[in-house]
Amino acid sequence: MRVLVVEDEARVSADIARALTAAGYVAEVVSDGEEAWFRGSTENYAAIVLDIGLPKLDGLAVLKRWRAERVATPIIMLTARGSWSERVDGIDAGADDYLAKPFRMEELLARVRSLIRRSTGVSEPAITVGSVNLEPRTCAVTVAGSPVDLTPLEYRLLSVLFHNRGKVISQSELSDSLYGLNGERDSNAIEALIGRLRRKLKVNIIETRRGFGYCVVRDAA
Repeated sequence: MRVLVVEDEARVSADIARALTAAGYVAEVVSDGEEAWFRGSTENYAAIVLDIGLPKLDGLAVLKRWRAERVATPIIMLTARGSWSERVDGIDAGADDYLAKPFRMEELLARVRSLIRRSTGVSEPAITVGSVNLEPRTCAVTVAGSPVDLTPLEYRLLSVLFHNRGKVISQSELSDSLYGLNGERDSNAIEALIGRLRRKLKVNIIETRRGFGYCVVRDAA
C-alpha cells in the first residue's frame, strides 16, 4: 500500500518513510504543498501523512483543496505540540486524525493502520493460502505454523499477491506497488525478488504466467 508523506523537514520525513517501509508500506515523500496537492489529487494512496507547516502552500490549504475536489484518502495531520487551534482547524477542514510533534513512530504507524482499516471497512484479517499465513497487523508470515523471516520488500510483494489472489499481477503493477512512482522498472529485479520469496517459503504457491505476470491461486495446496 502506498502512503504519501508530506513533510518539509528532511530528517523527519526520512524517519517516517523508514518506519512506513519497515512496516510494509510504500512511502512516497514530497516536501512542499503544491507538489503534495498535485500528487494527492492525481494518484491513489492508502493514506496521507500531512504536516501543516509547508512551503509554497500550507497543509491546511492543501487539505481544503483535496476535500473540495472530493479526494477521500484518509489523512493524518502533523501539528505543533500544544497548538489546539491547528488541530481544530485541521479536523474542520477534513482531516481524519492528528498527531502532535514530537511523536513516537509506533504511534504514527498505529494511527495510519487504523485510518486505513476504517477507510476500507476491513479489519485486515489474516490471509491464508495453502500452508502460508500472512498476518497484516503484525507483518508476520508463517508456513505450516513456522515463522518465515522476510525483508520488508519481500513481505510487500507477498502481501500484494495475497490481497490479489486469483488475479494475475503484471510486473509493472508489482513495480508500482513495491517501489511507488518512478521506482524500479527492471523486470530482472522483480524476477529475482520472486525467486527469493519462493526459496524462503519453500512451497509452490506463486505461479508465473509467461508474458502476463504472477499469480497466487486461491486453492493452492
